[in-house]
Amino acid sequence: MRLEHVNLVVSNLEKALHFYQAAFPHWYIRSEGHGEWYGKARHWLHLGDDYNYIAFSDHGEGSNRKLEGHQIGLGHFAFEVNNLDALINRLIAAGYPVDKGSNDNPHRRNAYFIDPDGFEVEFVEYLSDLPHERNNDD
Repeated sequence: MRLEHVNLVVSNLEKALHFYQAAFPHWYIRSEGHGEWYGKARHWLHLGDDYNYIAFSDHGEGSNRKLEGHQIGLGHFAFEVNNLDALINRLIAAGYPVDKGSNDNPHRRNAYFIDPDGFEVEFVEYLSDLPHERNNDD
């Protein structure tokens, strides 16, 4: 089993694409279109590769939940990457600073970024092939 996609409602597709294409330069727009969502026009698109994608719709209004708060909603989502340093360098070069850095786990490294719509995105690089080491929080 694997997660097929995440669907994010954003305020500006160009800004969202700037962030996610900096993180994943091999991703491309798989499909897109226009439609209506409960009476409001929207432009939607799927950005990804042959295996993973994010569905975006541009009809978002208001602000995302406060990450330091206690509101119900998405806390964050994460992507496993092979080269965390390269990803960090691409996002910093595109204007996105690291929000939080790695923990002290010897078997994984991670970095958190905030995307243009306020979603917290974690990127994790595993340094072990052994699940009990990768998942150990000690």
